[in-house]
Amino acid sequence: MQSDEIRNLSNFINEDFTKVVELILGSKGRVIITGIGKSAIIAQKIVATMNSTGTPAVFMHAADAIHGDLGTILKDDVVICISKSGNTPEIKVLVPLIKNFKNALIAMTGNPKSYLGEHADYTLQTTVTKEACPNNLAPTTSTSAQLVMGDALAVTLLEIRGFSSKDFAKYHPGGALGKALYLRVSDITGSNLKPEVQPETPMKTVIVEISKNMLGVTAVVHNEKVVGIITDGDLRRMLSQYDDITNLKAEDIMTHNPKTIDNDAMAVDALKLLESNSISQIISTSNEKYQGVVHLHNLIKEGIL
Repeated sequence: MQSDEIRNLSNFINEDFTKVVELILGSKGRVIITGIGKSAIIAQKIVATMNSTGTPAVFMHAADAIHGDLGTILKDDVVICISKSGNTPEIKVLVPLIKNFKNALIAMTGNPKSYLGEHADYTLQTTVTKEACPNNLAPTTSTSAQLVMGDALAVTLLEIRGFSSKDFAKYHPGGALGKALYLRVSDITGSNLKPEVQPETPMKTVIVEISKNMLGVTAVVHNEKVVGIITDGDLRRMLSQYDDITNLKAEDIMTHNPKTIDNDAMAVDALKLLESNSISQIISTSNEKYQGVVHLHNLIKEGIL
C-alpha cells in the first residue's frame, strides 16, 4: 500500500539528511531545486513550501537549465536535484555542469546507486518498491515520497530557525490565514463608522444614530469612556415595553458594562469574544477610551470566520 511506502521513508532520515539540513542552514545562498517531468512539479511545490517557511528557494527546470537557465544558480546556492531513477538523460547532462560550478549538489532519488546518486554530495533517499499505478508505471507513490521528503526537510529547517506564526504572517499576508495572523481590531474600527450617543441623548436621536451607522448598535459614552451599549435588539424590547418613548433617554434602555476589546488586539480574538458571548458586536477601546465597534459581519467580510 502507498501509506506503507510513505511510512517507510522514516528509515531514510539518516546522517545525510542531517548534513543536508546543516548545509542549507549554513549557506549564504538559496536552495535551487530542479527536476524533470513529474519530479519537476514536485520540485515546484517544495520550493513554494520553503519560501513560505523562511528558506529562500528557486525552481529551475532541468531541461531549461541545459538550454540557458543555468544562470539561475549563484555562487553560494545549494542545488537539490529530484529524480526517481537518477539516470534520465537531462540529469546526466545537468549534474556535471552543476559540479563544475562548485555548488553543493543534493540528490533526492529513489536510486542511490544511480548516476545522480553517485555524483551528488549528499542523498535524500526516496525509494519505493511499487507505484500505486496498477501498471507500476505512472509516478504516484514515488512522487508522494518526494513530496513528503521535501516537507520533512522544510519543516525541519522551519523548526531549527524558530520560524514563528508572526514570521509566517509576513509571507502569507493574503487570505484568511494571513489575516488571522496580522489583522487587528484597529484595522476594522478604523474603517467603520463610529456610532456614539450620550447617556442623556433622546431616544429619537439614538434610533437615528444606530440606523445611519449601519452596525445595529451604538455606544453610550460619557467623558470618552463607554458606560453602556444599545443594540437594535434593545430597541425592539423597548418598543414592546413602552407605549410612549417620547421622554426616554439612552441611559434608560442601555446595557451597562458592555463587553469590550482593546483596539490593538487581534481581530481573531474579537471573533472569539463574539462567539463565547453569543453577541454580534463588540466595542473597541484604547486606554479605556471609546474607539469604535467591530461587527461579526466585518470579520466575515475579512475572511476571519
